[in-house]
Amino acid sequence: MKTHRWKQRPEGSTWGDFGADDQIGRLNLLTAERRLAAIAEVHTGESFCLSLPLDYPGGTLLNENRHPPVLRPCLRHGGVNMNFQMHDRNPLSNDVLSDDLAILHLQYSTQWDGLAHVGALFDVNGDGRPVPVYYNGYRAGVDIRAPESTDDCGFPADGNPESTCGADALGIERMAATAVQGRGVLIDLHHHLGEKRSRVSMGLLREIMQTDGVTVETGDMLCLHTGFSQLILDMKKSPDPAVLHNSCAVLDGGDPELQAWITETGVAVIAADNYAVEDFPADLPNPCCSLLPLHHHCIFRLGVHLGELWYLTPLAKRLRELKRSRFLLTAPPLRLPGAVGSPVTPVATV
Repeated sequence: MKTHRWKQRPEGSTWGDFGADDQIGRLNLLTAERRLAAIAEVHTGESFCLSLPLDYPGGTLLNENRHPPVLRPCLRHGGVNMNFQMHDRNPLSNDVLSDDLAILHLQYSTQWDGLAHVGALFDVNGDGRPVPVYYNGYRAGVDIRAPESTDDCGFPADGNPESTCGADALGIERMAATAVQGRGVLIDLHHHLGEKRSRVSMGLLREIMQTDGVTVETGDMLCLHTGFSQLILDMKKSPDPAVLHNSCAVLDGGDPELQAWITETGVAVIAADNYAVEDFPADLPNPCCSLLPLHHHCIFRLGVHLGELWYLTPLAKRLRELKRSRFLLTAPPLRLPGAVGSPVTPVATV
């Protein structure tokens, strides 16, 4: 039997529950049985794209560290590989070729937070000295690598990003390999709360679920519709900061009852169409002394991936017409080894 890389784990965490070397957390609950149950939720065969265009929200008002994608043509034989006429290389060819590349901030638009995205200072060795660690005790500086210094573009100063950056453990490719498919369950916060800024406690969430007849079970993929991404889409890449920071519902991430509910229900993942799922930044002190207490609870303690800026409005409208809340959800991230987050193009089938 393999030993754990920690002597003590955070209270209420699932570290070790899925094995000493587990790197996918609650995705372990997306079993074949649960996928079959998810497929049974397909009644009409309609499908919905749950992602914003990759160049939304536009600008850097939501997060000054994340920038829109840059799209550029590749080069071919010293020329620009966009509308490249191959007869210049071979007179017998009538081919015209185009090829391009993208520079992406992986969590700019519709995204998954990987398990290497949020860690914490915690006394894993039981010696009274907190050290930086991530889910299941993986270590910052060993399993999660960072350069000692970077250039003006954010690349390691030694010019060799492959040897100094990324996650040896908990990389987003671990999530991608599971296919991330299961039963989605949507809670329509926007229908009840509108576009006003609202902090949703467990009490309010339970009231909305009871009104709409929503049930969340172990292994479900929970989706929260707030209407925020629809506002972003409507602003056409010129977001209004007053709208961005004062609109739509967010979870009260520091609510102990809400955290306990997430633990007890056994949800596999949580995705929302707002910026951070929870209110950010949280007021300190709170139960885990984190500016992102729900991220701390879900990603760090439970191994629950969080999705942000999903586009849920058309799906929410259709489910309400059908008087349903469940659907088949398929949402793998990019299979990019070492990445700590990823764009995602989720698909819902109802």
